[in-house]
Amino acid sequence: MTISKIRALGIDLGSTTTKMVGVDENGEMIWHRLEPADPHLEDQVELFFHAVHQEMNPPQNIPSIATGYGRRLVSQATRQVTEISCHARGIFQECGQGGTLVDIGGQDSKVISLSPQGKVLDFVMNDKCAAGTGRFLENMALRLQVPLINLGGEALSTTQETSISSTCTVFAESEVISLIAHGVPLPEILRGLHRSLVKRIAAMIYTVGLVPPLMLSGGVALNLAIRQLLAEETGLGVIIPRYPQLVGALGAALLALEITDH
Repeated sequence: MTISKIRALGIDLGSTTTKMVGVDENGEMIWHRLEPADPHLEDQVELFFHAVHQEMNPPQNIPSIATGYGRRLVSQATRQVTEISCHARGIFQECGQGGTLVDIGGQDSKVISLSPQGKVLDFVMNDKCAAGTGRFLENMALRLQVPLINLGGEALSTTQETSISSTCTVFAESEVISLIAHGVPLPEILRGLHRSLVKRIAAMIYTVGLVPPLMLSGGVALNLAIRQLLAEETGLGVIIPRYPQLVGALGAALLALEITDH
């Protein structure tokens, strides 16, 4: 049996996680690594490169592209490319069609409209306010002492929800504290918090124009309540790629592979 070899690498340095993907000559993902983002990103990236060389023995001059917040810190990368281009390329590889991609990361959210050929038609990005990002849910999970992994399930354990009117994370936290003091059940508060985030995302979607299908990537795609409520808000089923957290890194690897084709 022939073992595929890595021909290109993609590195996505996000605010909460660091990802690396290796693809073969056909663009298939054959290696990946994902870890919580380390404060010393350069050292973490060096360990990632060491790991891929130890485990997969790729060519020494293998092309690589870095994306994400910390992309300029990856001195080993052949090139740095924006998140929009990498996510568009990655989701098209995974889903094979155009449409609307929602990527909810730890520190920003983005909505990308894609042509049937996978080209970026338009996009909008929220990187100024945490209320429409995964950080919003992380902060609330910490404040309410609910494990982040259980947050979505708790929110879906009830059909009742309490409206969260504040549009700022800090004020929303104060509002939640007040609701708890008034005896509002925790699942109803959590459902309201998820609804609040989803409404912000839906507003971004309608800014670029909702074109089916609706695809969701990023770590928040693992949250079942976000998936269900986003489907309710838009009236469309939500498509989740195999590895929602790796879409950007996969796209970066595919763009790096194109370097070898020229």
